[in-house]
Amino acid sequence: MKRNLKMRFPEGKVKALTLSYDDGVDQDMRMVEILNKHGLKCTFNLNSGCFAPEGKVYEAGRIHRPMTKQMCTDLYTNSGHEVAVHAYTHPYLEKLAPAQVAYEIIKDRENLEEQFGCIVRGMAYPYGTYSDEVVRVLEDCGIVYSRTTKSTEKFEIPTDWLRMPATCHHKNPRLMELAEKFAENTKRDNAQLFYLWGHTYEFEQNDNWDVIEKFAEYMGGRDDIWYATNIEIYEYIEDYKRLVFTADMRRVKNPTARTIYFFINGNEYAIGAGETIVIE
Repeated sequence: MKRNLKMRFPEGKVKALTLSYDDGVDQDMRMVEILNKHGLKCTFNLNSGCFAPEGKVYEAGRIHRPMTKQMCTDLYTNSGHEVAVHAYTHPYLEKLAPAQVAYEIIKDRENLEEQFGCIVRGMAYPYGTYSDEVVRVLEDCGIVYSRTTKSTEKFEIPTDWLRMPATCHHKNPRLMELAEKFAENTKRDNAQLFYLWGHTYEFEQNDNWDVIEKFAEYMGGRDDIWYATNIEIYEYIEDYKRLVFTADMRRVKNPTARTIYFFINGNEYAIGAGETIVIE
C-alpha cells in the first residue's frame, strides 16, 4: 500500500513563520515590542566584536547604531527570541583564510553563549556572502544553519540549511501580497514556512516602521501558524526526520524528546517522546 507521508509542525499545524534580523542595533528594541505584541518570533544575529562601548552616545542623524553589550543582554535574554552568530567582526568571510573564518565564528559563538547562557548553533552570513570553503568551516564550528540574503518568494522548507534562503526581505514590494497568499491558504498539503529578514535600522532609514507593524498585525494571532525562531524550526524538522518506520510503514517509533506530528494516508498523527504507535 502506498504511504503518503507529510510533516506537520507542532499541534498539527501546516504553516510556520519566522523572522531574522541582523547587527544588534538599537532599533531592535522597537522591533521586539512589535513582535511581542503580535506573538511573532525572531532570530537576532549579533556581532559580539562590534558592540558599542558602554555609555556610547551617537551623533545626531546616525542610523546604524549598534547596542552595547549590556543593552543586548537586557533586550534578548529570556525574551523568547533567539540570538545567533553574525561573525565576530562582520567581515566578508569568503575573503578570509579558513583559520580566520573559524576564529570569527567560534569567537562570536563563545561570546554569545557566555553572555546569554545558551547554546548558539545558528547564523546569518555578514553581507550575505559565503563560499563552499566557508560552509565547510561552519560545519566544523558547530553551526547547523546559516541564512543568506537570497529571497525565493516561496514558502518551501529549506533543504540546504547552511545556504538557507528566505521568503523575502521586508522591503519586497510584494510583502503583503505574499503574506496574504501564505496566511489565507487553507490547504493541508505540504508544510510551509514564511521566512522574513532584514535590518531594523532600515525602518528608521526609510521612515517605514508601518511596514513591519502592518505585517506583524496581519500575520500574528493566527491559530494555524506556528510562530518560532530559526533554531526551533530547524530542531523540530531534524527531529521529524528521526522518526523510525517499519518497512511497511505501519508502525513508527519516535526516538526524540518531543512530540512529533505527521500526516499519512488521510490521517493526522501525534507521536509522543519515546513512543511507538501503529498506523491505521
